[in-house]
Amino acid sequence: MAVFFPSFFGSCSQHEAPRSDMTRQALIAGGGIGALAAALAAARAGWEVRVYEQADAFSEVGAGIQLGPNATRLLQGWGLGRALSQVAAFPEQLSVRSASTGHELGRLALGSRCTERYGAPYATLHRGDLHALLLASVSGRGEVHLNLNAPVAGFTNTPEGVQVAWADGHRVEGDVLIGADGLWSAVRKQVLADAPAQPTGHLAYRALVSQTKLPLALRSQQVNVWLGPHLHVVSYPVRAGEMLNVVVILNGEPPADLEDWDHAGLGADIQAGLAGQCPELLALVEAMPAWRLWTLCERPPMHSPDQMANGRVALLGDAAHPMRPYLAQGAGMAIEDAAELGRCLSGVIRPLADVPLALRHYALQRWERNARVQARALRNGQIFHATGPLRVGRDLALKLLGQRLLDVPWLYGESSAGSTINSPRATRP
Repeated sequence: MAVFFPSFFGSCSQHEAPRSDMTRQALIAGGGIGALAAALAAARAGWEVRVYEQADAFSEVGAGIQLGPNATRLLQGWGLGRALSQVAAFPEQLSVRSASTGHELGRLALGSRCTERYGAPYATLHRGDLHALLLASVSGRGEVHLNLNAPVAGFTNTPEGVQVAWADGHRVEGDVLIGADGLWSAVRKQVLADAPAQPTGHLAYRALVSQTKLPLALRSQQVNVWLGPHLHVVSYPVRAGEMLNVVVILNGEPPADLEDWDHAGLGADIQAGLAGQCPELLALVEAMPAWRLWTLCERPPMHSPDQMANGRVALLGDAAHPMRPYLAQGAGMAIEDAAELGRCLSGVIRPLADVPLALRHYALQRWERNARVQARALRNGQIFHATGPLRVGRDLALKLLGQRLLDVPWLYGESSAGSTINSPRATRP
């Protein structure tokens, strides 16, 4: 059935062309970073792609984001390296400090060392800039059709493919459905019928400020992490270094409405949570003009490839594996998912027979790596917020083995398909 939806390109509506037996069509639920990355990867694989975003505009809520070389390497491979270099910052180092004393505990060299070791840079940028970069890339491709005000309500498997439905009764049929609709995914709910994501007990307060509005002592072009009891703080440059992104993560009770995840954050709550910490950290927090509050939610680490694909339906990014941000890999894993999905879809010749097998291969390639990142991020959160003997041991280990502990070759040195890059140094433990 033909479907009408508002078009990204500005017309009042866009008529969905009927399917052709010779056309491989991918339907994507969602319009965020993972969805657009999937659209680009599928289009590069030779598929016609239809993206359905529930909002009335393509935009990305949030502030800063970190991308390791495992993700920036894929963006470069898609021809987006130059665009990334225009909006991102590329810090020379990551410094871990004690929140109580301000003393450095350990550091990780980034910059040229990261590029030399892993073949791609470590980047920090605004989520909106990454989203805009991907949006510009897919909107210039004739095989990608972007639709707004189109929340996916459900789907039905048919002998010919998969049929997606909206609340008003309209339907559209394709060969594959990709659920990239985020933490509260409607596609996941139907595929897995599991419980919703649960709050972690951690609250993230985020702020952005122009570096020119900060005192010289508070400006920074590197990644800084402060660790304290039941808390940690991260800051790094975004917008090509012009702005500073600050994230304060505290233990706390979540707001009542978890799905409305963007709330106004109260500076007084943050100051109370950071009471007694070092003057430099308190000065940075006090210099922020405004705060937004996010309740961090998660699911347990994946335990099966069935959690990523079933028949003609695949899950991607937060819809499949939401994770704590303590390894800075949420967006990176979504980009890796998209790249692997594109590789698997490129081999589909007969959609009727080949799609389920291609998606099974996608799930087998991705689920264990995603589970490992989820588990490591969970463990990092416990270490970051440690108290007592664990905190003492953590600080001592960072002082003695900082570079070795902070580097993650198994993560940065692999592509989304799990193969290592062509550098012997990438395989060192």
